[in-house]
Amino acid sequence: MNQWNRRDFLKKTSAATLAALAAGAPVSSFLSSCNNKKKIASKADTVILLWMAGGMPHTETFDPKRYTAFEKGIESNRVLSTFPAVPTVLDGISFSEGLESIGKVMDRGTLIRSYVAADMGFILHARHQYHWHTCYRPPQSVLAPHIGAWIASQLGPVNPVIPSFIDIGQRFDLGEGEELKAFHSAGFLGNEFGPFLIPDPSAGLDSVRPPAGMSNMRFEKRNQLYDELIKQSPVGEFGSDYQKESLKRSMEQAYILLKSPEADAFDLSKEPKEIYDIYNTGRFGLGCLMARRLTEKGARFISVTTEYEPFKGWDTHENGNTRIKDMKKQIDGPIAQLVKDLERTGHLDRTLIVLASEFSRDMLVEGRPGEKVQDQVEQPDIINDMKNYGMHRHFTDGCSMLMFGGGIKKGLVYGKTADERPCKTIENPIVIDQVHQTIYHALGIPEDMHYEVEKRPFYTTPDGLGKAEMALFASDVKKA
Repeated sequence: MNQWNRRDFLKKTSAATLAALAAGAPVSSFLSSCNNKKKIASKADTVILLWMAGGMPHTETFDPKRYTAFEKGIESNRVLSTFPAVPTVLDGISFSEGLESIGKVMDRGTLIRSYVAADMGFILHARHQYHWHTCYRPPQSVLAPHIGAWIASQLGPVNPVIPSFIDIGQRFDLGEGEELKAFHSAGFLGNEFGPFLIPDPSAGLDSVRPPAGMSNMRFEKRNQLYDELIKQSPVGEFGSDYQKESLKRSMEQAYILLKSPEADAFDLSKEPKEIYDIYNTGRFGLGCLMARRLTEKGARFISVTTEYEPFKGWDTHENGNTRIKDMKKQIDGPIAQLVKDLERTGHLDRTLIVLASEFSRDMLVEGRPGEKVQDQVEQPDIINDMKNYGMHRHFTDGCSMLMFGGGIKKGLVYGKTADERPCKTIENPIVIDQVHQTIYHALGIPEDMHYEVEKRPFYTTPDGLGKAEMALFASDVKKA
């Protein structure tokens, strides 16, 4: 079994990045068009990905199991959930304590309890996040595009002023920042389809303004100088002509936004205080508020992350119970309010909200049963310290996801995990290929859409074999 480390990951993805810069223009192809297949009617115009970065434990959130309270001397193998279950609006369905607000809106969406993350040997967050966001396992000979970039390239903007792909909440000046950059990319598609980055939503307007001390006139002059540099540069310098033109278009897009009234969508101070306060649980909560405002202005794909930083957030290598309690406070109110706000304004039906994480967690199992990988956390057999009470090991065989809007069934519970350890998927497993194609299907993008890159087909899912999970869609969705 391959054992990957951080250096291997960076070496391989860096080579793919250089290959992407050198590549010429990719050619879009739809085999379904050639075969005269029926065109897919879109069910959504916008996607909001709520990314629980770091490994959200399913038994502590949306798939609670038997609760065992903390006491000194308790056996680790007895602990499946460290929070009691609380009822949701769906009969017989419970969430973990601390997620009551989301539980009250689950009649508007679907709960998936059977996502199975890939088995890639030694578990590395960056590798699994890369796989989730691109549908491709690293390394690749070409840099695989982020799902948001695929969507941006195929559908373009809803509103030509608002960037088609916006990423909110992730910084890159912290641990594993370079690895995170590897999938925050449009890859061979070109910079114009890459993410418009908003690291801190409370300072959102700073992302669409010139740097501090730079006037608009100076900013415009710098843009003109860049254009002249590109025109005069030799063929192949700074990447292929296609990549240079793509970067130029991305800069022009940012400049158009800078001068547009739509920039107000990034200004959260315009929001009424009573609504702002519900979302104001931290950067993730305010990111949800910005996502709602951008959706109303015509955004196409928005990712809001709790942010991945090693040993913080959902990356609970110790103090799992106390850390998860804090994470629930950050997400519960804002996510529920996002759903209610979009429903109230009439946007939810045409907006697909997806909540997901790269994998789950367990107290004892690392990876999945029967596929032994290296333990990364020491867990005592007997718990005497509160720091050992929680889900600290990476678990890939059963994870929870939520979906709302975009033609998704309301009040559906899909899949099931075992009630005893290992709490693995036992009904209706769903993998990343299906997740991606389900999202594409909602947007009207066919399963066999691909580009020709260096005379080879590159599909949205490996070899174009991914299939949408149609059981997740309502049958009475109105066609666009």
